[in-house]
Amino acid sequence: MGRSLRIALLSYRSKPHSGGQGIYVRALSRELAELGHRVEVFSGQPYPDLDAGVPLTPLPSLDLYREPDPFRTPRPSEFRDWIDVAEWAAMCTAGFPEPLTFSLRAARHLLPRAGEFDLVHDNQSLGWGLLRLTRAGVPTVATVHHPVAIDRELELAAAPSLRRRLTLHRWYGFTGMQARVAARLDAVTTVSENSRRDIATHMGLPASAVDVIPVGIDPGEFRPPPPGQQRDPDSILVITSADVALKGLVHLLEALAKLRTERPARLTVVGTARPGGPAEAALDRLGLRDAVRFTGPVPEAELVGLLQRAALVAIPSLYEGFSLPAVEAMACATPLVTTDAGALPEVVGSRAGLRVRAGDVGELTAALKLVLDSPSLAEQLGRAGRRRVLDMFTWRATAQRTADWYAATLERKGFTC
Repeated sequence: MGRSLRIALLSYRSKPHSGGQGIYVRALSRELAELGHRVEVFSGQPYPDLDAGVPLTPLPSLDLYREPDPFRTPRPSEFRDWIDVAEWAAMCTAGFPEPLTFSLRAARHLLPRAGEFDLVHDNQSLGWGLLRLTRAGVPTVATVHHPVAIDRELELAAAPSLRRRLTLHRWYGFTGMQARVAARLDAVTTVSENSRRDIATHMGLPASAVDVIPVGIDPGEFRPPPPGQQRDPDSILVITSADVALKGLVHLLEALAKLRTERPARLTVVGTARPGGPAEAALDRLGLRDAVRFTGPVPEAELVGLLQRAALVAIPSLYEGFSLPAVEAMACATPLVTTDAGALPEVVGSRAGLRVRAGDVGELTAALKLVLDSPSLAEQLGRAGRRRVLDMFTWRATAQRTADWYAATLERKGFTC
């Protein structure tokens, strides 16, 4: 290991049990600390669950999107400063302010403490406040999991009305800020070659300026079922951080409806259906209320149990910049059926799952049926997935490569620790 570094790790929201950001922050901070680095995490709500030895400094927002009352109106006593007022005003005009307002709070907190850290690592807030740090000479880098502009394009394509399209344009207005900020940071990393190409296309950074560091899992926690434990032969599992068009959940529900004309397949969704959203509407349209269960966010141990019991994991996404759920499934030797979207072919490879065209319900139905009907194929895919994870995707390897990237960035930029 090189010299020990003092790292400020930033995350504007860090769901602890679903969504890649909270998992990324927890695992990366833990493994960096295990390698001998000092890491302090700074986060807005929802806060991450961190391991012992990694301190959390909360940078609270107004938490305007919290469940069960998203888009709430705060009490006057909740407003502390002009950043809170700006956050609320942006929400009232259909914007999403958190990447900007978190970065402003982070800069305000970190500037007086700049001497305590060798480097600031931002986890895709990419707000204007980060440039206050770079102007003050604080080494500042970022992880871009994928360009959010892709989410915007897919949502716009699925928008049913002009009013909805105008609202989406306003909501995703922060993506222009993110592209401009990313170009002015000291270094940027991403999680796949596919995301590197997409960052070049949608954010204007040359691919040569973006380093690739894949994320991973803990193979001691995510592991195959214990000997003698049988999988549920009719159980399909999908893990989704949001009920949005990007995740392709409606296509999976349509495939399940077709599949159930031949066998009693059931779907467990690790996630939540948005009230009045596309998944909830599809459940009623397809008559699937009794065949689909939404778990909401679950702790890691429960997720592992679900993966070990499922006959297969489906990833019907229209885009993925990486796909941590795919790696988690492979680590548990659970066969995969995925689309060919984004980085999924790069992450899964050709032996750990069946691949279908994104958005093609017929191909998705056929692939699900083939795996469910062929236990030998399912076992073969599962074994190959486990081997792939052990060879390529562990958090320790991610942390070591990240630490090396920090050191190379500091040396290239002429910073001394």
